[in-house]
Amino acid sequence: MKRLNLQGEKIMANLNLFNPEHASGKHKRIFDQIHSNFGGVINMFRVIGNSSAALESMWTSFGALSQGKLSASLGEKIAVLVADLNHCEYCLAAHTVLGKKAGATTEEMAQAQSSHSQDLKTQAALTFAAKLVNNRGQVTADDVQSVRNAGFDDEEIAEILAHVALNIFTNYTNVAFDVPLDFPAVKFVA
Repeated sequence: MKRLNLQGEKIMANLNLFNPEHASGKHKRIFDQIHSNFGGVINMFRVIGNSSAALESMWTSFGALSQGKLSASLGEKIAVLVADLNHCEYCLAAHTVLGKKAGATTEEMAQAQSSHSQDLKTQAALTFAAKLVNNRGQVTADDVQSVRNAGFDDEEIAEILAHVALNIFTNYTNVAFDVPLDFPAVKFVA
């Protein structure tokens, strides 16, 4: 979504795309890991990579959550939902592709984008994730209990929140800095 000022003029908030070849030390090692995982350094990491600390924060969060209890498919479904709610074209496109690579069908990813799933447990996770985003974290004990009742333990519920938080970080990066797409565009439903 392009940002406009009150006069309808496009706001240019872009940061430069950092050239990973100019990185050194830990900064370079992180870019090398990203390159190894994606076959290149996608634009989101090049933009946030203007700061080695911000890059490390984002990249290590992805790594940590990939080792969690939630499946990669569920993580990607949460990601497309959060991207749609935050109108992040970049993350919606990227996580739709990544969700399919994680085993989700095109239909499952489209449903997740609008906070729906045929699987009741997945539906509970998506409903909770949507409440976290829409209510800026202000959820009730009943909201948490609903996720427990669907079969998630406290570790998994904490991971749902961590996926939401990481995706807000990536969404805001891409929206605020108008990061150019590396993936085929997907239409918003929200």
